[in-house]
Amino acid sequence: MNDSHVSEDNPVSGSPDEMRSALFAHMVMQQSRMAMMLLGKTPHPETGQVIRDLEAARLFIDQLEMLEFKTKGNLNPEEAALLKQSLMSLRMAFVEAVDSSPSPAEPRPAQPAGSTSAPEPAKAAPASATPLAEEEHRKKFTKKY
Repeated sequence: MNDSHVSEDNPVSGSPDEMRSALFAHMVMQQSRMAMMLLGKTPHPETGQVIRDLEAARLFIDQLEMLEFKTKGNLNPEEAALLKQSLMSLRMAFVEAVDSSPSPAEPRPAQPAGSTSAPEPAKAAPASATPLAEEEHRKKFTKKY
């Protein structure tokens, strides 16, 4: 009777290594989806709004890079390929998000959907410094191996 309870929680066909591999893949995909949402590439699942928070997206990308560094040599080929491909896609999306100028109509994460804010014109004022700021931002993200 106790065996039937165990088999419901753990499928018979899944070994502990397969379960860990599936959990690893799920974690990588979850981090990747969050980063893509924060880069404005996918809408928020509950609200449907596009969110752009490059600093938060960079945090998720940095976490995946740390994971890649700390697990180097300990992943099977499929796990390593998934992590590498996810990081390449996220880095490209990050560069595209930094290169594209944010439109004034995009809502900020802390802002309710229907509200308008006074800081938007102030945000648009330093537009002449935008290329320099983007270049500085790219410098912070660049990593050499």
